[in-house]
Amino acid sequence: MNAVSEPEVKVLLVDDQELIRTGLRGILRERFGFRIVGELSSGADVVETVARTRPDVVVMDVRMPGVDGVTATRALMQVDDAPPVLVLTTFEDEEVLAGALRAGAAGFLLKGVPTDDLQKAVRTVAGGGSWLDPAVTGRVLSTYRAGAPPALGGAEVDVLTPREREVLALIGAGATNSEIAAELVLGEGTVKTHVGHIFAKLDLRDRAAAVVFAFDHGLVQPGRRED
Repeated sequence: MNAVSEPEVKVLLVDDQELIRTGLRGILRERFGFRIVGELSSGADVVETVARTRPDVVVMDVRMPGVDGVTATRALMQVDDAPPVLVLTTFEDEEVLAGALRAGAAGFLLKGVPTDDLQKAVRTVAGGGSWLDPAVTGRVLSTYRAGAPPALGGAEVDVLTPREREVLALIGAGATNSEIAAELVLGEGTVKTHVGHIFAKLDLRDRAAAVVFAFDHGLVQPGRRED
């Protein structure tokens, strides 16, 4: 791992295990372009701490005493301008991870992934993208679909223009708006307009639902993101 010159990402860590938080602090260090702005051992104070520390992303465990990560994520998503949530867990429980997506999490990652993957996932989610761990993506999306049909939209991909399909495919691959703009040689404002049209045409609730739609319609396949 080398030090990076990318913009600093402010991170709030939420995990009940001090050992895990210590490990995350070592991986998400300032020399790699991150800054830990707060730590919590429960989801109970997430909303208040976010308001006080203004992180770019919340890295959230799901199984914690008191208020769990899914409940905390759901509460946070009710707040205006809430930062995105990346769920980080040791559990390959499809229902728990699908519940985190339904609550509004931008993605999930299993603990124990390579350090570079964790750093990329945190930076991607902080930038407005999504990140779904390929080890469990297929099973989690199946569970998500079964439990949240209204979020998937009722329209078909044919209602999209060719450009909108390209944008949706990149959303499904986890790209941020800025990455989509670079890939398609568009202005970021234009990308935001396309994203808004996609959500409206497909009746999609959020970016997680857009990712599911992209998977379901063959625009992207489960697997590790390419840089």
